[in-house]
Amino acid sequence: MPNDDQPVEQSAVPERRSRVSGMDRALQVLDHLYTTGAPVGPYAIAKAVGAPLSTIYTIIDDMVDKNMLTRDGDGAIWLGPRLYHYGLAYSRSLDFIGIATQEMHDLCREAGETVQVCGRDDDHMLVLAMAEGPSHFQVASRVGTRVPLNWTASGRLLVGHLTEKDRLELFRHCARSSPTGRAEIDAQTLSNAAAQAFENRLSIQAGESDYAVACIASPICDRDGACVATISIVLPEQKAFSEGNPYTAYVQASAERIEKRMGWRSH
Repeated sequence: MPNDDQPVEQSAVPERRSRVSGMDRALQVLDHLYTTGAPVGPYAIAKAVGAPLSTIYTIIDDMVDKNMLTRDGDGAIWLGPRLYHYGLAYSRSLDFIGIATQEMHDLCREAGETVQVCGRDDDHMLVLAMAEGPSHFQVASRVGTRVPLNWTASGRLLVGHLTEKDRLELFRHCARSSPTGRAEIDAQTLSNAAAQAFENRLSIQAGESDYAVACIASPICDRDGACVATISIVLPEQKAFSEGNPYTAYVQASAERIEKRMGWRSH
């Protein structure tokens, strides 16, 4: 049994004691949940952040009481509804999110397929917003989903503007095998593909992260020419490669409209 008065994470070298504020501990809990992407128990959180278990219990209880965290029947902890409301308020304050979301819904109606706006979160692609198409085709990735950059069309575009050296360094440490086994993991191949996709303003992947699922993405670039986000159509693999399909033109035009409305087309 762990000693509640000592940090769960042990070290052979005694650590210099330093005071950590309650706010810092709360942020450590939130950061850990965000990184893991799934509910976890207090002991696992304490071990991960190197904090006393008793401290983590106190922090968690307080955050649960304030609806910043939730606790399930097994005692696992997850993000609470109060954070969702904060996130909505923050997103409303960002012009880009508002413009991109409007364009996303317009594209969804035009294409008749699911559309996503995605951004980069370190070594991962993050789904920022999503509009579901009218078909019964189910898309596994939802808002908040994080997947390795090398699994997706958007992931390549999000790093396509980087120098070759930076792309290679990034893919060497972040490329991972996907559940389907079809995702490219060679850093040089990924770097070349990212640069080419960015130059073409178009990236297409099929079956790399999910079986029979394809994604057609175009970059949204700021005034300096850096890809800050992507807009993509997610659809059945056979549709993506059907002769004469309009999806490529749709998604590229949509990305350009977002850039124009943001005043970024000068790049």
